[in-house]
Amino acid sequence: MAAVCRWLLIHCFLVSSSAHNDLFTSIGQMTDLLFTEKDLVTSLKDYIQAEENKLEQIKKWADRLDVLSAAAMQDPEGFLGHPVNAFKLMKRLNTEWAELENLVLKDMSDGFISNLTIQRQFFPNDEDQTGAAKALLRLQDTYQLDTNTISTGDLPGSSSLATLSSVLTVDDCYDLGRVAYSEADYYHTELWMAQALRQLDQGETSSAVDDVTVLDYLSYSVYQQGALERALEFTKRLLQLDPAHQRANGNLKYFEYQLAKQRKVEVNKREEPESRQKREMGGRSNDYLPERKKYEQLCRGEGIKMTPRRQSRLFCRYYDNNRHPRYVIGPVKQEDEWDRPLIVRFHSIVSDKEMDKVKELAKPRLHRATISNPITGVLETAHYRISKSAWLGAYEHPVVDQINQRIEDITGLDVSTAEDLQVANYGVGGQYEPHFDFGRKDEPDAFEELGTGNRIATWLLYMSDVQAGGATVFTDVGAAVLPKKGTAVFWYNLFPSGEGDYRTRHAACPVLVGNKWVSNKWIHERGQEFRRRCGLKETD
Repeated sequence: MAAVCRWLLIHCFLVSSSAHNDLFTSIGQMTDLLFTEKDLVTSLKDYIQAEENKLEQIKKWADRLDVLSAAAMQDPEGFLGHPVNAFKLMKRLNTEWAELENLVLKDMSDGFISNLTIQRQFFPNDEDQTGAAKALLRLQDTYQLDTNTISTGDLPGSSSLATLSSVLTVDDCYDLGRVAYSEADYYHTELWMAQALRQLDQGETSSAVDDVTVLDYLSYSVYQQGALERALEFTKRLLQLDPAHQRANGNLKYFEYQLAKQRKVEVNKREEPESRQKREMGGRSNDYLPERKKYEQLCRGEGIKMTPRRQSRLFCRYYDNNRHPRYVIGPVKQEDEWDRPLIVRFHSIVSDKEMDKVKELAKPRLHRATISNPITGVLETAHYRISKSAWLGAYEHPVVDQINQRIEDITGLDVSTAEDLQVANYGVGGQYEPHFDFGRKDEPDAFEELGTGNRIATWLLYMSDVQAGGATVFTDVGAAVLPKKGTAVFWYNLFPSGEGDYRTRHAACPVLVGNKWVSNKWIHERGQEFRRRCGLKETD
């Protein structure tokens, strides 16, 4: 376009000059016109080359996305179950398609632009892209993954098809570092800027990011973590590439001054305990979750507190709930997952057809899941619950009614006072950090308006398998229950006395690879008076 404008300006100049001067009367002047024409031809060729380059860029873009789409559509859920693919989809639709739009606009492609403009209302926004980036950082911490493992897409449990297109570019790594930087998370800023620098050093090219920019972020992030010597090293390397870099020159003097000051007072060079602790916590200071270390260990399958002796007392059995008419001939398979508190799993409790119907009913109504504010009792979204949920009443479809009846038959509890069936689908790195299902005495009664008492028990149905991550962990007792499609786990939240069982504090671990669907039924106290009799002792 610039070449065209230049050509038009020259053309206008020539027309204007010809109108006011008799150029033909002077060969010398006409010779000048030859040079002008030559410049016009050069400008015209530049314009043609620019158009060809633009079309070639668009063609390469289309070919790349065609291959990517073909791979993705073979198994859409499996493809998006890989968090790198989900992040790149967020980034692609939120950022990169906008760049393509600017490129195509030069071609006056009204049809495409109109369609893109219409579809843009459905695109993810900056918040979605940032959320997906934070999910990758969360997975990195929880499952102790290094940046190269994530960058290459070679995550535990990921399929070869998903891994093939799950590579993070230099730009992707840089963007992850910038997201961390915007949150003043200098620990992750350092990790991802270092990964971007490694990929640049290995020969990967980028039109948007260079070594100088990355080193600038690196030096500042390590300085913020108290590593002055490393900050100085990165600054010196930056100045070798750009000696006139104003900020780096200022930082060089400041870092050298601070290091000299340290040595003068003979400060111990070892990392300060506070700084070391912050690095061990993944850059998180003053964490609001005191049990985070235990929670993340359990998510990785570490720290499970089950002794061999206790393990020997866990059994599998055929269960008919005291010869319930529906299960005398066909009892269900029951397995003990934990003993104190008692957590049992029921196998093959629902069919694939039933689960598909529940998902079908829930999908159009999925909204961001909420939590009850422990201070105000108001329902609100929270960064520690990353999922969408929908509520299904028994009246909405016979399948929902059948599942409710099955829960009542198997548990022996009255579900007429229970909450509707909640269906949840977890997002990128989806999780729900440690929480209680029952209402505590020190918080507003979240169930007062229901008039059905506290949540006496939880029924949790897994409606999908998860390739990696997504376990349900009980942080107080050190238990971990892995998701298995078609099975349900059940536990009591209250003792027979009606007091809350604080051992049931649990969490849904971040989904590393896969697509996690669950549905749960929270059963309340009212109606259970003759089904689970009260007791004075807080025992199982």
